Amino acid sequence: MMNRWISMAVGIAVAVAVVVVPFGYAITGLHNDVLMGAGCGVAIGVGVALRGRSPGGPWTGILIGSIVGMASALIAGLLPGNPWGYLVPPVLALSVGLIRVRDARLSGYREMSRETFIASILLSVGLLPALIAMGVFSHPEGMNLNRILLPWMPVGFVPVMALIAGLLSHGHDGWRDTRPPALLLAGAALPVALLIFMFATGRLDPGIRIWQMAAIILLSMFVLPAAAFLVGRLAITWLEPRLRIYGHLADYLRVMWVPIGGFAVGYLTIIVLFAGFYGMLERFSPGAFGGAGASAGITDWLSFSFFTALGQDFLTISPDSVGARLLVGVHLILSAGWVVVLFAAVMTSIGPKLERIARQQGQD
Repeated sequence: MMNRWISMAVGIAVAVAVVVVPFGYAITGLHNDVLMGAGCGVAIGVGVALRGRSPGGPWTGILIGSIVGMASALIAGLLPGNPWGYLVPPVLALSVGLIRVRDARLSGYREMSRETFIASILLSVGLLPALIAMGVFSHPEGMNLNRILLPWMPVGFVPVMALIAGLLSHGHDGWRDTRPPALLLAGAALPVALLIFMFATGRLDPGIRIWQMAAIILLSMFVLPAAAFLVGRLAITWLEPRLRIYGHLADYLRVMWVPIGGFAVGYLTIIVLFAGFYGMLERFSPGAFGGAGASAGITDWLSFSFFTALGQDFLTISPDSVGARLLVGVHLILSAGWVVVLFAAVMTSIGPKLERIARQQGQD
């Protein structure tokens, strides 16, 4: 059981990183911002999947982790200076929104506070790699209270995020509480009061005006988190039922794996074979190909053969002579014929197996 959990966690982490890291570098060149997005996405994705709350299984974890990671990388990349206070509330609210609020276990402020707390712990763990890379814990002045508490900043936003999520969810079926608990209201007021104090004393953006301070607090603590929660809730409500099919994807892949491999081997064989034909024709009949054909090497001919098999033009090489065009036509016919023939053969051989899997899943 433990080995299965570890392998699933590693698979989810790799899948989320493959999605988030390129997206992050497309936004910013700062490694810490990309690491922040990838860390948050991996932590949330793995945590959601391991809790086993979704029928989609690992696929839902990959989806949620990718969304959270891309949102974190986007905010961190667009707002310079590693704005922890601006990043954590919307990302935390988005993470909570991506948990299905129609679940019977999310039927009150207590359950919503629990889920928000768990999401905050996961975000704290996800922020640790970026903090370590930034040298927060290896400062020459040594550790202090601010550096110790910085990784756990998401936990401080739990009450206000749980309150917002509860107020936006109390209208759905099965919600028990009509009013938020007084303790939750008091806890939600603390981070707001702390922000007001830090703005008023000049510790955050000294010289800021009162109306600017009110606008920043309203947007960062209420408006953006509420919007992020609603976006997450609508997204997962629409996507999760459609992700259930991926939970059975492994059954189909086990049946299709050998035919897919056979198709790839045959297709690549045709590409390599005709790459040799193209190069030999140009060697013995100079000028058969225009563009860079006269100086083309094996990699150029492989690229030309690959794009020809797909029915696409290759920009640097073009067939000019009658023999070259005839060879390209034969290549296209063989490539298309290979697809049609193999597809028919595969469907004939594995069709009964796929039908049996579909019937079994329908019964389940």
